[in-house]
Amino acid sequence: MIRLDSIGRQHGQQILFTEASAAVNRGEKVGLVGPNGSGKTTIFRMILKDETPDTGSVTVDRGTTIGYFSQDVGDMAGATVVAMAMEGAGAVADVAKELRVLEAAFADPDQADQMDELVTRYGEAQARFEELGGYALEGKAREVLNGLGFAQEVMDGAVEKLSGGWKMRVALARVLLMRPDVLLLDEPTNHLDLESILWLEAYLKNFEGALVMTSHDREFMNRIVGKILEIDGGELTTYTGNYDFYEKMRAISEKNAEAQYERQQAMLAKEEAFIARFKARASHAAQVQSRVKKLEKIEKVEPPKRRRKVSFDFPKPQRSGEDVVNLEGIKKAYGSRTIYDGFGMLIRRRERWCVMGINGAGKSTLLKLVVGQTEADGGKVSVGPSTKIGYFSQHAMDVLSADDTIWDSLVKDFPKASVGSLRTLAGAFGFSGEDVEKPIRVLSGGEKARVVLAKMLFDPPNFLVLDEPTNHLDMDTKEMMIETLKDFEGTMLFVSHDRHFLGELSNRVLEINKGDTRFYGGGYTEYVSESGHEAPLRPG
Repeated sequence: MIRLDSIGRQHGQQILFTEASAAVNRGEKVGLVGPNGSGKTTIFRMILKDETPDTGSVTVDRGTTIGYFSQDVGDMAGATVVAMAMEGAGAVADVAKELRVLEAAFADPDQADQMDELVTRYGEAQARFEELGGYALEGKAREVLNGLGFAQEVMDGAVEKLSGGWKMRVALARVLLMRPDVLLLDEPTNHLDLESILWLEAYLKNFEGALVMTSHDREFMNRIVGKILEIDGGELTTYTGNYDFYEKMRAISEKNAEAQYERQQAMLAKEEAFIARFKARASHAAQVQSRVKKLEKIEKVEPPKRRRKVSFDFPKPQRSGEDVVNLEGIKKAYGSRTIYDGFGMLIRRRERWCVMGINGAGKSTLLKLVVGQTEADGGKVSVGPSTKIGYFSQHAMDVLSADDTIWDSLVKDFPKASVGSLRTLAGAFGFSGEDVEKPIRVLSGGEKARVVLAKMLFDPPNFLVLDEPTNHLDMDTKEMMIETLKDFEGTMLFVSHDRHFLGELSNRVLEINKGDTRFYGGGYTEYVSESGHEAPLRPG
């Protein structure tokens, strides 16, 4: 269906691909992986013919329709949410537009003399519309939008009123409604809550076409793809299996390459030592020459490529009291909508609470109440003695100074820290070498989040309150965070849509659902087992 044959591609001084080959076959579900900047987006652009390789070729079977979702959704205005979603439905959307034009022409007195031709064209368009399933299109659009978290009243509202994250969902709905032969999805879960991720997961499992996607959500990738296409050092390597299998195979491959290289290095050292020892002796001249020729003919094994993950030994926080936060009789409403009415909860030292709930249930509100960013309408929030709170939210990046570089920002907060420790800290969060000289203003949202998290964990509080800390983080950074927080000796209260993060770190669960709250004594894994669902179910 799609073939990349011996492609080479260079952007400026950066070589992305050298003699790289791969294929995507009909019905395959492929995960595209590689470090940031390795060329994943370039692969998508070459498949779409928006970019061409410098050498080699990218071939797509004739007649293949391709749907592409990227983080750049462009402008959306002048239509309802459901109408904007339907516009992406491909041929059926084009026919629907033609029908609207013809309907307007019927009412135009200037075109009255063309009525016979208009009626004929309208009949043909109507037949084509019915053949393409057009009369079911709005129902399908509403079904997809509902799956992605839209309420019915929002679907009928103006699309321009949506935030950037919700417009991303509309863009995703447009691509799904297109039902192309091939779906190209670039980070489709970035702006989705867990309920929408679960819906999209089920949708893509049942999708009959081919799929190529990037994702930083390990569990999402594991459950959907059966093949991994890895970009590394200009090469494309194909692994059959999900992401976990790929990681195991890659580790084995790296270990074997390391062993092969070390064996050859040991053999070369032994031969070169013999040559150096006996080259001046006439009695060994023949042997020396024989070994020199042997070494000249040996094909040298290249040193294995190592994708180093920088680790950092984060300091331990000071100990808090046993009772970290106590919420008693909390009442909170926004206008006529009651979020909490008499809510109570005690958070004790070393507990790691994850908060589950549908959009609008009050997860972020609870975190803001705990850290004092919003006031309760009634009740009391008591923070225990010796409790030092560290709060991360999507607005935490606003405290960064746009004119500072990453390095300036770290040094300002930790003027007494050694250069080496700050460099290692930056490297652990994906800023190595000259990256630390990037100004904050040019960083993406994910990069800013990494800076804030790095500073928070360098001088850790004993109570971490985290609202979606893994948004936009790549898998390596997530893994580093998980390993760090596993050893964290403080207390945690957090919201996340990443099931791997939830499962690895939580030991308590609070579920908020339609004004009701329920407490689970185990972590996320136990919650799934006990409740029978991976996320609270949407009403209706």
